[in-house]
Amino acid sequence: MTALFDIAREYRDAAAKLADLDLPEDVIADTLEGLAGDLEAKAVNTAFVVRNIEATATAIKEAEAQMAARRKALENRATRIRDYLLANMMVAGISKVESPYFNLAVRDNPPAVEVYEPGLIPAEYMTQPTTPPAVPNKAAIKDAIKAGQDVPGCKLVCGARLEIK
Repeated sequence: MTALFDIAREYRDAAAKLADLDLPEDVIADTLEGLAGDLEAKAVNTAFVVRNIEATATAIKEAEAQMAARRKALENRATRIRDYLLANMMVAGISKVESPYFNLAVRDNPPAVEVYEPGLIPAEYMTQPTTPPAVPNKAAIKDAIKAGQDVPGCKLVCGARLEIK
């Protein structure tokens, strides 16, 4: 099977060779049309592969989202049941349960600070968050360059993309 890049190279080479020959335009057009047919068929088949891969990637992304939602629901359910068990053990005055599978024990957490009035805290106990580094505002830079201004260190570049509809 001939690769797409081989067909494209053959087309380009044939077009260059035919341009150098003194042939009627209809002969050149027919020859290039035959090569273009192969190129177009291979391009269509390659686009089918692209679409298939994109569809698979989208399906994986959706499955990831569903799995993440399911994981979160299970984690929340486990937390609620754990809190339920703790509350009932405390109400009953039971601090320890032993079983062949695992042991349950009510334990005190280490002390934690609860801030109930942040405005009263002295400055020495406050930390200042670090500011994020500056990043270029590409939209403003693009507008400035389009308006004819020179922005040092920046230029507009135009790339190409393949659109498959």
